[in-house]
Amino acid sequence: MSQPPGPAPASPEPPYPGAATPSPQYPGTATPPPQHQGTATPPPQYPGAAAPPPQYPGGPGAGGPGPRYPGTGGPAPQYPGAGGPGPQYPGAAGQPPQYGGGGPGPQYPGPQHPAADPRYAGPPQPQPAPFVPRPAVAPDDLDYRHQGSRVHLASHQRGADATALGQLATQIPGALVSLAVVSALALGLFGTVVGWLVVVAWLASGSLVFHRPTELRFARHVLKLRTPLAEERARLEPIWREVTARAGIEADTYELMVENSDDLNAVAAAGHVVGVTTYSLNRIPSSNLAAVLAHELGHHTGGHAWAGLLGYWYSLPGRLAWAFTRGMARIALAVAGVFSAAATGLLILFMGMFVLTGFLVAWYITVPLVIAPYLLAYAGRLGELRADQQAAALGFAPEMAEVLHHFQAEEDAAKAAAVAQGKKLQEPGGLARLLSTHPDNYTRLRALEPYLQLPR
Repeated sequence: MSQPPGPAPASPEPPYPGAATPSPQYPGTATPPPQHQGTATPPPQYPGAAAPPPQYPGGPGAGGPGPRYPGTGGPAPQYPGAGGPGPQYPGAAGQPPQYGGGGPGPQYPGPQHPAADPRYAGPPQPQPAPFVPRPAVAPDDLDYRHQGSRVHLASHQRGADATALGQLATQIPGALVSLAVVSALALGLFGTVVGWLVVVAWLASGSLVFHRPTELRFARHVLKLRTPLAEERARLEPIWREVTARAGIEADTYELMVENSDDLNAVAAAGHVVGVTTYSLNRIPSSNLAAVLAHELGHHTGGHAWAGLLGYWYSLPGRLAWAFTRGMARIALAVAGVFSAAATGLLILFMGMFVLTGFLVAWYITVPLVIAPYLLAYAGRLGELRADQQAAALGFAPEMAEVLHHFQAEEDAAKAAAVAQGKKLQEPGGLARLLSTHPDNYTRLRALEPYLQLPR
């Protein structure tokens, strides 16, 4: 409907809620337009209006934020100086995110929340630890021809060959000295009745060599062996069962254990323990490991392990008494040397007469005690050769030779490194070689030649 002609007095329009400038004047009207209370949408545009849209404080170019549009799904209003709509907020149904300080954060083009980005794949997940490849296990080249079934049943699962009997015989003088020491101490400290009970208990204690729980404690605490892990047992047991099958031995007769060591080595301990190093378990082929285990099995079936431990146990009190005597003699000589050289000479003379008297009166004890270390070392060398022959008889002669060549290569490398560092090499003397419990590698290789079918 048209308005009557003629100018009408200017009348300011009440400001809109939140507006900082007066609304535009509408020509040709004497009454203000209707007030739009309680709405956040802009007022309707009237024909003929030429004024720009109202400026909002804090908007672009004005220093304040634009109006909020709760609950609307339409586009936000155009801001002066902008070529497009303002920032879109997630859901377009609420206010932009508030930041610390109470005011709105900076306006960034594009989505303000990562969830609005179609490339968003959720919150960052913790990265797994980098994969470290495990060292490769040595090749499994063993011929498992028997697959755990015995070829035959050995008449004796454990025995005592001439080497074991020789070890026991060599230890008899030391055992007699030990018996005298134990008897003197027991009878002197506890009296006749209790003292003899102590002596009998010591004599019976040798049976613990064949007591499996005691052996395992000895292996753990003295030899530093441990029970194999599951993966170690999975590699070790099939090889062991193949070795025992060829020998006709029950595999469960012996206890397998592992030593943490970087040396190629194994050990036969007490009556039931077979220990192998982690290097031997993980770094050498299964055929060579089988040869090493067959060698240790030869020590057990020949009785070398239990005979050596039994002789050592019964000679231990005598060894301790001898060590104590030598210590006291050194102390006495040191004290005598403080006073005078004459006192030192007299003490040495007295000790010499005491030793000479022992040789003359109890030569059957003193002489074997003096030569016992050499006899034991000789028996040990024979035991190593017999164990090598046992492994060769089971079909592991080539593999045993490879192991011995490895030992020799390590010795040669150690000597070369010492020479490169300018160190002077000292070859062992005659007595040192006589006290060695293992023959040299070339002697062992020559002993294997008949099993290798090589010309000598």
